[in-house]
Amino acid sequence: MGTVNNLGNVLLPANSSSASINVQALLDTAMAAAEQPLTLLQQQQATLQTQTATLQAIENDVTALATAVTSLGNSSGGVSALAAASSDSNVLTASADSTAATGNHSITVNSLATTSSDYTNAVASSSTAVATGSFSLSVGTAAPVTVTVNSTNNTLDGIASAINGQNLGVTASVVNDATGARLAIVSNTTGAAGNITIANNTTGLTFNQAGTGANASLVVDGIPISSTSNTVTGVIAGVTLNLASAAPGSVVNVSVSPDTNQAESSINQFVTAWNKVINDLNSQFTVASDGSGAQPLESDSTVRNLQEQLLSAITFSIGGNSGLVNLGSMGINLNNDGTLSVDSGTLSNALTNHFSSVQTLLQGTSGFSTFMSNVLTQATDPTQGSITLDLQGMSQNNQDLTNQISAMQATLSTQEQNLTAQYDQMQVALQELPMTQSQLTQQLGALS
Repeated sequence: MGTVNNLGNVLLPANSSSASINVQALLDTAMAAAEQPLTLLQQQQATLQTQTATLQAIENDVTALATAVTSLGNSSGGVSALAAASSDSNVLTASADSTAATGNHSITVNSLATTSSDYTNAVASSSTAVATGSFSLSVGTAAPVTVTVNSTNNTLDGIASAINGQNLGVTASVVNDATGARLAIVSNTTGAAGNITIANNTTGLTFNQAGTGANASLVVDGIPISSTSNTVTGVIAGVTLNLASAAPGSVVNVSVSPDTNQAESSINQFVTAWNKVINDLNSQFTVASDGSGAQPLESDSTVRNLQEQLLSAITFSIGGNSGLVNLGSMGINLNNDGTLSVDSGTLSNALTNHFSSVQTLLQGTSGFSTFMSNVLTQATDPTQGSITLDLQGMSQNNQDLTNQISAMQATLSTQEQNLTAQYDQMQVALQELPMTQSQLTQQLGALS
């Protein structure tokens, strides 16, 4: 059989007697050589896509780190959190937000806020017909509203639906027990403001008051307080009191102090997020002693620069501040590989005994959080961040490769069609050679 030159042409020996060729084999050989540049482009694109995915994963972890850093400096974050503790949780519990002030408060709960409710006498069932008529219902100081009972709604179910349909500030329902069915009306508002008044009743039902709406009565730091709810806010700035039971004459102490548990949790979350990013970056520059094990971004300058910037920023320090001048002084230590570890004892001592100094170090315009946030913004800014720009460049390169691959595939397809046609023609010519040879032999024989 003949061979194929670099142009894809078939070269047959002059004395060949073959009457056919393997067109597909010749075509495969020719196209394999022509497709090598395409294969190289596809390999480049696969490598670029791996680099892109790796950098996107790093970007996600850097964004999570930025969130953790922001929390450290946020006035509503864990390092700013306050906790309110009650000396008797059976009487009341308390909570505090970041607007509260540290301190102690004495509280006496004389009575709880109650909810007004009424119920009727029992009838056989919720669908039993009752006498028609009407009654007026009012809540607190609101004007009375007439509830009409006629032939369309003269059952307990019907009356309950009629009351609920008027949005009177109460909830009506039917209660069933061994005595039958009763209509129950409960105020939606605790305290005197939700007290229910039923008057001018001309129906066959008798209404009974189960409970009146009364305000809670308490004394806070010597000041008498009346509250429509058992959840008391606004009396102590930033503190919510949750009244559980009345205890006249009994003083409950509520202390407001820094929430060291939330602060420690916020700091540990930052350390975890930091270590994730540093390990991400370190892994791109880790190779075996023989130089093998190259990682996708080992030559990416953006990743290298980010690693250097973060390791420089983590050494942030201030002066004075009761000795809490950097992260290490509060128990957050820098390891040789750039990760952080927490000395829980040192951190606990700093949070318990020097909480304001911890806040000074971490928060404010001159604190660690602001400084580190600025460094991270240089990487993650949605328009000018170094990672953002790097990913944009990768995306453009990927598109360019896609265009090149598409153009080359179109060219190769045309080349394959042309070669196929040429080989088919050659196959036809070779199949005609025996016939031509026979004719020539006959003619030569006739001449001789």
